[in-house]
Amino acid sequence: MTEDAPKVALITGASRGLGAALAEALAATHHVVAVARTTGALEELDDRIQAAGGHATLAPMDVTVPDAMAHLCRSIYDRWGSLDLWAHTAVQAPPLSPADHVDGKEIDKCLAVNVKATATLIPMVAPLLSGDGARALFFDDPHGGEKFFGAYAAGKAAQIALARAWAAETARLGPRVHVLTPNPMPTATRARFFPGEDRSALADPRDEANRLLAEIA
Repeated sequence: MTEDAPKVALITGASRGLGAALAEALAATHHVVAVARTTGALEELDDRIQAAGGHATLAPMDVTVPDAMAHLCRSIYDRWGSLDLWAHTAVQAPPLSPADHVDGKEIDKCLAVNVKATATLIPMVAPLLSGDGARALFFDDPHGGEKFFGAYAAGKAAQIALARAWAAETARLGPRVHVLTPNPMPTATRARFFPGEDRSALADPRDEANRLLAEIA
């Protein structure tokens, strides 16, 4: 990357919630590659980024499709050569249920997004995080052991186990891998879990994005 080339940040799961907030925050200093399945939400994100003077590349893709992700990573390499940051916020939240009533199809979707896609993406993205100070960010949601959260918590715990192992393996040579814990936010995922909650008491995703980025600075 030349001195005039922009820093580049890849956000997987960028259409809403923390992913969108991180994309907007990072767009002040990075060219953002925003990945999500929802084209309309990505276009709205792009409008906000452009209005603030930033730039983004929209990638309406499904992180569970390995060929699509491989094509994206190759395109990033061809255009920019490397990434400075990867924030992985894509998540699948199955309905809450007792452990003995977990729906097989729902947990399959949960594991496909939260675990298998993460395990597929790490070796694809890792070679792009080759520069000094390159970072990867993962986001914990510690509901393990709470009643009715078994399916979701199992998928999230497996994802974070992968991230922590990668962090330990790259501690000396990089990239730096961070596992961060956001405060509760009024996201669509949380609304599924706590439909009657007072959302005004929750943290704003933009405030959380700025707090978490400051934490790793």
